[in-house]
Amino acid sequence: MKNNQKTIEEMSLYLGFKNLGQKYKHYVEKAQENQMGHIEFLEFILQEETIFRQQRCISYRIKESHLPRPYKSLSDFDFNFQPKLNRDLIKNLSTLHFLKNRESLLFAGDNGTGKSHLAQALALIACENMYKVLYTTCASLITDLNYGAFEKNIEKRLRKYIVPELLIIDEMGHDRLELQITKEAHLLFKVIDERYKLKRSLIFTTNVPEDDWAEYLGDPISTNAILDRIFHRSAKIEIRGPSYRQYEGKILQEKYQNLAKV
Repeated sequence: MKNNQKTIEEMSLYLGFKNLGQKYKHYVEKAQENQMGHIEFLEFILQEETIFRQQRCISYRIKESHLPRPYKSLSDFDFNFQPKLNRDLIKNLSTLHFLKNRESLLFAGDNGTGKSHLAQALALIACENMYKVLYTTCASLITDLNYGAFEKNIEKRLRKYIVPELLIIDEMGHDRLELQITKEAHLLFKVIDERYKLKRSLIFTTNVPEDDWAEYLGDPISTNAILDRIFHRSAKIEIRGPSYRQYEGKILQEKYQNLAKV
């Protein structure tokens, strides 16, 4: 019996069925409990192995996406706090039709209104649907490409941002202290232009008004070209409203003020 167990475990690992090698005893017990026939048992094993591999693949996609933790989900988004936001539109976007159609999204608006949350939540859904996704902030992307220009490997670094089926460029203008770093519009243009040519989807978030993009990026010509490509195949979702971060900060202050009175 021990030799049989060892053989099953070794063959499972050899064939790449790691899950089967660990759980085959449990599967046999379940088959006996449910009086499964041979074909039913075989189908059950294959289903379990398929589910395991899918989950492992999803975990890998999420890890490789570099989405910041804790991961954001649509179920965590407080739509009641932003009543002007079209909930049905966001629900439609969560079906990923825009990604299947190779279209892009531009989330623009006030600070703290949930632009990054929505972008990251949609990216997580894309990972769960087996899409190759990459997340970056605008400043990180340009800093990385700047290093590439300095180290003479910019083409290799560019591919990192061009290859994914979905690229999220988050927080353009999030911190004005990044202004000196991000005045490299031509580097951002390289990424946007290559993805535009290949019709690969992009999610872009910013709190910078369109009229101020040229000043922020420091190059009016490249900025106009970027805007032209982004708006051509993008749905613009503008979110105007109060800052959720300020709201949470206010609640925290009130909590400690009440504790001080006790």
